[in-house]
Amino acid sequence: MNTAVKFPLNSKSKYLTPAQIEEFGAKIEVLRQQVMADIGERDAKYIYQVRDFVRYSEIASRGMLMFAGWIPPIWLLATGMLGVSKIVENMELGHNVMHGQYDWLNDDSLRGNHFDWDNVCTGEDWRYTHNYIHHTYTNIVGQDHDVGYGILRVSEDQPWEPRFIFNVPAAIQLMVFFEWYVGIQNLHLEDALVYKTKSWQQVWQDAANFRKKATRQVIKDYIFFPVISGINFLPVLAGNATANIIRNLWSSAVIFNGHFTEDAENFQPDTTATETRAQWYLRQIRGSSNFEGSKVLHFLSGNLSHQIEHHLFPDMPANRYQEVAPKVKALCEEYGVNYNTASFGKQFFTVWQRLAKLSLPQQHERKHIVDKLKQKITGFFA
Repeated sequence: MNTAVKFPLNSKSKYLTPAQIEEFGAKIEVLRQQVMADIGERDAKYIYQVRDFVRYSEIASRGMLMFAGWIPPIWLLATGMLGVSKIVENMELGHNVMHGQYDWLNDDSLRGNHFDWDNVCTGEDWRYTHNYIHHTYTNIVGQDHDVGYGILRVSEDQPWEPRFIFNVPAAIQLMVFFEWYVGIQNLHLEDALVYKTKSWQQVWQDAANFRKKATRQVIKDYIFFPVISGINFLPVLAGNATANIIRNLWSSAVIFNGHFTEDAENFQPDTTATETRAQWYLRQIRGSSNFEGSKVLHFLSGNLSHQIEHHLFPDMPANRYQEVAPKVKALCEEYGVNYNTASFGKQFFTVWQRLAKLSLPQQHERKHIVDKLKQKITGFFA
């Protein structure tokens, strides 16, 4: 296959000739142009409604916590509502706006390059690690840092290391503290902690913007709002912390389902310099996963339940993914390209299967490890 990246041999997708890839890509591009030519008033109305939902749900939930958070049922309701508000703010508002999906509105408050979100990760860092690195080098091992985040082993093409024995517990704590891992992702701490290719002094220098943003977030959620609530200090503090964990668990689950499922493919690098747009489209589809569910599920996921469509069209208003998905799926069926979709639960289950499987070295790696141990033992007694 004449492609810029090496596709896995065990793929469920049919082999396509270079001509077929270009033909397939041209039809995907037609879908994109049709939708982008139609965006307008209803898309503007949608994003403004989303922003209003975030604002009013945050005001209502924080108000309940501050004035009646000591009452258990109200605390539970307010904390859950604040968690949902943070989820929607991060996923349906922040993530999508920062992709430039609404730049055409010419509204400075919704301009992708200026928007910042309720998260310890700076908007600038997110736009680099996510919009540029991840969406350019999607699932290319060694180039896309989202392939494991420097913490997990999610591909057989990642060399096994003893630390990956803890793949599953590492994934659990990654989910709990997901906001913080996203915040420090651009620092590549594994280079300092594990590989010793980066000094801690350099890490500290690189973390200047993160430290400022994280400080503001900590002051807001864990000092300012608890302090001004007076006698409800502890309920507000606990509510804010719990809401952040709710947001972290859900957003990480959505991301895992979009990238780490059983059929989500990873790729060996060759060169993206010669990769055509059609080849890029094909890689996005084969490296992504969708999950199915209700409209509420799509809304709470920022429409990243349609991860395939998002990777194909990152600058398309995300509320359009539901209508374009059946057309993308039909094209994939026509050309024999695997369209990876299943229920949320099924996809999530395969994520943990994959993490568990890859926590141990594969057969060819086990032989290499045994041989290396034999050499060390022989050298010790020599």
